[in-house]
Amino acid sequence: MDYHKVDAYLERYLATYQPYQKYWNYEDGCLLMGCQRMAEATGDEKYKDYILRYLDPRIRPDGTITTFAKDHTTLDDLNCGKLLFFAYDMTGEERYLAALEFHMKRLHAHPRCKCGSFWHKDIYPDQIWLDGLYMAAPLYMEYETRFNGMENYQDIMTQFRNVRKYLYNEEKGLFYHGFDEARLQPWADPVTGCSSNFWSRAMGWWLVALADTISLMNEQIYEQYRELQELFRESVRGLLAYRDPKDGLIHQVIDRADVPGNYTESSGSVMAAAAILKGVRIGTLMAEKYLSAGREIFESVVENKLREGEDGVVRLQDICHVAGLGPGDKRNGSVEYYLSEPISADDAKGVGPFMMAYAEYLMAFHHA
Repeated sequence: MDYHKVDAYLERYLATYQPYQKYWNYEDGCLLMGCQRMAEATGDEKYKDYILRYLDPRIRPDGTITTFAKDHTTLDDLNCGKLLFFAYDMTGEERYLAALEFHMKRLHAHPRCKCGSFWHKDIYPDQIWLDGLYMAAPLYMEYETRFNGMENYQDIMTQFRNVRKYLYNEEKGLFYHGFDEARLQPWADPVTGCSSNFWSRAMGWWLVALADTISLMNEQIYEQYRELQELFRESVRGLLAYRDPKDGLIHQVIDRADVPGNYTESSGSVMAAAAILKGVRIGTLMAEKYLSAGREIFESVVENKLREGEDGVVRLQDICHVAGLGPGDKRNGSVEYYLSEPISADDAKGVGPFMMAYAEYLMAFHHA
């Protein structure tokens, strides 16, 4: 594995990164969580400093987040809040705890489906998306474990159980991107309420959500802990069956390698690598069965996706820029739809998880 190539790439990327949006956003949160994982894996102060330099000007002494967009309600905007635990631990500053409390108030006021799951966004009523589990569940779990006496563990379990109940395809071993409880959306199957395909990054969000949530949970709550572990193992087994025979990565539309124009997508692949390597590290996945898969996926991304563009600059290539469902007649969830979305390089939704996977890789192999 070419460590120098990866290190040089990350140094350049972080030095030139500009915030993804002007407001508090999940994309920056992905990158900052990559930095947190690298700080934990390497002990290098530069990653800690990077996170604190981002957070410091955005959070006032009373915990108010100056850039939080309060005019819409979305689970996405909670993702960046996960970094507040790290900032609080590193600095002891109460403003970070106050900002965390604000995130938890937002979460508890968030609209829900009848089944108890959070809506993905206010513009997506009655809908569960896999993405949302990553945005909210680890934040919720860490808060409950550390600051709230585990009072709402049952609610967190409901979020995961509903995904297994409503979005899982038993035959394929995969999870659909979205579910419409009201069964009104044009993209939703009128009987099941599910969208029609399996998207790489959605499965990636789901796997990382599970790995992170398990790692933040109190193991003494044994039955619930074991239930999440089983769900994670099942999900990993399901995804690995679809790896590309050539590069070992995950296709943009996971189970449709036969469709012309389908490609192995970087963000979903590195999320899978990060989740699998972490799963092994925390003892949820057996090393002899899964360590090599996590290693191969990450090494393949470095070899095949971290490559020079036409301008001679090394970038993380083949990242689906964005994909979603609706609203209304937009983004219908078809194979053609997922393959029509722009393919980008160096998007934070790929680079953040790439850093998460690299951190796990370093902990597994480089420090041996």
